[in-house]
Amino acid sequence: MELDFKEIFTAFMILFAVIDIIGNIPIIIDLRKKVGHIQSEKASIIAGVILILFLFIGQNILSLIGIGVNSFAVAGAFILFFIALEMILGITLYKHEENDLSTASVFPLAFPLIAGPGSLTTLLSLRAEFRIENIIVAIIVNVIIIFIVLKTSSKIERFLGPNGISIIRKVFGVILLAIAVKLFAANIKALFELS
Repeated sequence: MELDFKEIFTAFMILFAVIDIIGNIPIIIDLRKKVGHIQSEKASIIAGVILILFLFIGQNILSLIGIGVNSFAVAGAFILFFIALEMILGITLYKHEENDLSTASVFPLAFPLIAGPGSLTTLLSLRAEFRIENIIVAIIVNVIIIFIVLKTSSKIERFLGPNGISIIRKVFGVILLAIAVKLFAANIKALFELS
């Protein structure tokens, strides 16, 4: 096992940018208002397990069901696009089932918000460049930060106030929309080249 700090840091920064847990604070706060309580530990652990599992078996699962990485990324772009629209326009596209509050920690928080198509697709591309143990360390560090943010989201909300949250929500919504468009453009082009 050969840990390389530079590889860990680079993989961590790429994943951190894609997961964008800071930008997701407004969504986390909205979700907490809808369902009352979010199980931070459960959401963080499940997201970490999904990310690490996908790192090992993602490519195999996709090829087994005949889906290319590009198709997966295009699907991810659509999900990011709709989440971004919610953030920018202040509309609700995701309706939570009121009778099952326990699932909020898993869906949509652990998946697809944290371990979503964007981060899963990123893992597949990181695997081509970096050693697997360095990526695992980068995932674990990200999961720890995600847990801290989930645990302190109410304090962050109080510090920023409703206006601060609203501004951050719209700004990150636009950034997320740009990431969705970039992800879509890059992968739809690759899909057409393949066909």
